[in-house]
Amino acid sequence: MTITRIDTGPRMSQAVIHNDTIYLAGQVGAPGESVSKQTRAVLAEIDDLLAQTGSDRDHLLSAQIWLADMADFAEMNAEWDAWIAGHGAPTRATGEAKLATPDYRVEIIIVAARA
Repeated sequence: MTITRIDTGPRMSQAVIHNDTIYLAGQVGAPGESVSKQTRAVLAEIDDLLAQTGSDRDHLLSAQIWLADMADFAEMNAEWDAWIAGHGAPTRATGEAKLATPDYRVEIIIVAARA
């Protein structure tokens, strides 16, 4: 059994690969930006991490999305829908949570398979 860790720091890794399953840490955008900008930044970071781990959007298994305020659901979904269009949609849950700082408005956690 091999476990590979990507961008590991003292507290966490940004990605962990076990067999052919990839687990991404929760990704957040620049604090203080709009939900749309934060969501686009998060999705770009997810694309980058998936590429580093040998995967892509077509291999997403599940997504957990945390919003600081569910009133931002439609704004986040507009970005998500554009990003996922043409790819196999994963299972997904979206909830409201108090994020690490009030400046973070969206956090996305992904599990994917290797391509």
